[in-house]
Amino acid sequence: MTKILLVAFGGSLGAVLRYIFSILLKYSNNFSFISTLLVNLIGSFFIGYFIYLLQNKNFSEDIIKYFFIIGFLGSFTTFSAFSFEVLELLQNNRFSLSIIYVMLSLVLCVFAAFLGLNFHKIIN
Repeated sequence: MTKILLVAFGGSLGAVLRYIFSILLKYSNNFSFISTLLVNLIGSFFIGYFIYLLQNKNFSEDIIKYFFIIGFLGSFTTFSAFSFEVLELLQNNRFSLSIIYVMLSLVLCVFAAFLGLNFHKIIN
């Protein structure tokens, strides 16, 4: 039951922060997908970083895994918004931009997770 509560609380905080972040960024640029890309990059970085913490530090596995990774970052990042935005670009005949968005999301988010996982090496 504790793990379910950790996921629920983390998820609610992540969802609220995601909503605030997307509102702020949508007013600052013309492309709604930019906010999703940035959120997914930030989330990917922190997923990598929290995996590092799980492997190398004496933090509570339940807090890191269930609250932060599954709950908070699981709801902060969003594949459903990504899918919607790609379909929206395709429906508006913006094929090149949709391909660029898909490729940037894939490559940059995996790279951000890698950076998060190895952040301790980078700053030392």
